[in-house]
Amino acid sequence: MKRFTNFIERHLSGKKVLVLFILTNIVYVFMLTVTIPRTMDFSNGMALLDMMPTGYDLNYVSELFNALGEEGRQTYLTNQIPVDMLYPFLFGLSYSLLLAYFLKKLNKLKTPFTYLCLLPIVAGIADYAENFGIIRLLNSYPDLTETAVKTTSTFSLIKSISTTVFFIVLLIVLLLWGFNTINRKKVSSNLKK
Repeated sequence: MKRFTNFIERHLSGKKVLVLFILTNIVYVFMLTVTIPRTMDFSNGMALLDMMPTGYDLNYVSELFNALGEEGRQTYLTNQIPVDMLYPFLFGLSYSLLLAYFLKKLNKLKTPFTYLCLLPIVAGIADYAENFGIIRLLNSYPDLTETAVKTTSTFSLIKSISTTVFFIVLLIVLLLWGFNTINRKKVSSNLKK
């Protein structure tokens, strides 16, 4: 944990956090507007596995992969997955630093709250595991196994839960920072009177 804390402290400049945040969200918007819709063009309206926060079962995966057809499965494998192999790294790094940045503003970075900065990293690792699972499923289709689907679905759930918890934590930290900023300004203006 000491190495993680040192890494965060070395890279906690506002400019770095902002650039990483923008880059991460450019990749995310690209996936939402280009690679996911391109893949979903083949799915007859069925959601891709990456977009199912509550998981999926063998029947759903079989139905989806059947609906995608050969070209759709190839598009999933060669368009969506490669971009989604960049995103988890950017998400984990930028959002860990973003949370750390605001924790530092609240003077809470040197406390157990630092562990909260691991949430985006957990989400990123789960996203990678999900992606490797999806690759395995796509490559083994139509010979899908219940175990492979359950394992991949479990990583989708872990990704979803850790991402949701992270954004709730981030929202709370941002609200606390906002209240602190407003209170400091009030105190400062009262002292000037």
